[in-house]
Amino acid sequence: MRPALTGTLAMVGACTIWGLSAIYYKLLAHVPPAEVLAHRTIWSALFFAAVLAGRGRLSSVARLARGPQIAGLVTVAAIMIASNWFCFIFAVQAGHVVEASLGYFIFPLVSVALGAAIFRERPTRAQGGAIALAAVGVGTLIVGLGAAPWVSFALAITFGFYGVAKKAIEADAMASVTAEVALLSPLALGWLVWAVPGWGAFTGRDAFLLVASGPITGLPLILFTVASRRLSLSGVGVIGYLNPTLQFFCATVLFGERFTPWHAAAFGAIWIALAIYSGEAIVRRRRVRAAPPAP
Repeated sequence: MRPALTGTLAMVGACTIWGLSAIYYKLLAHVPPAEVLAHRTIWSALFFAAVLAGRGRLSSVARLARGPQIAGLVTVAAIMIASNWFCFIFAVQAGHVVEASLGYFIFPLVSVALGAAIFRERPTRAQGGAIALAAVGVGTLIVGLGAAPWVSFALAITFGFYGVAKKAIEADAMASVTAEVALLSPLALGWLVWAVPGWGAFTGRDAFLLVASGPITGLPLILFTVASRRLSLSGVGVIGYLNPTLQFFCATVLFGERFTPWHAAAFGAIWIALAIYSGEAIVRRRRVRAAPPAP
């Protein structure tokens, strides 16, 4: 199979799992979000450790704890991804999946803004226009609803800063995420022992669903890693919009969440902004490929 086709199928698979995971967490709506997060952390750590051990690369995780700088970055990444997971679980259980999908739609634009602010990356004129248009869309939603979409902001910002930390960690993606959940696992286990009486929801069907959070978290990351090695960044980015699109589908079609004209105006502005952003990235990538090699 050609690398590009393999990468495309892997990215579609990853985004499909991510996008439909709202259905999975909806099945656990009766379990407190912190308890679900604790189980997700522990079973993810075991899943990642098993995958790395099977590939003979478990020792790569230990190397991430040797220097204070990289250990600090792993800690920041762990805090950001745990916060992102908690916000998403809460959003699903509280009936805010529309806002969750909005957060992941605006994440690429937040990422560009963070790159400019932290790494002094200069956004192009098209990227700047896309960010401004997305801001107008979000501002329209705030005015129309009389409240800020805090779930959207929380998801976009925590995932944005997670990306900042991951950019600075010079390590394999699988090894670094294993280190992150391994760092969080003692806290998760302590929470379950201290705050959850008895076994809590860890019985019957719920036990199976909670254990499944490990593969549901780990498998799409593996597929994403495969895709990122075989596709251009623009290709990964464009296909990546399948994730919030499926979240939006789940929210409006399966869960019957409210979608007002203000939501429509905001999403319309953001979708146009993403089209500008993606189109500019694809054109720039083609220009780089077409440019003659330097003498």
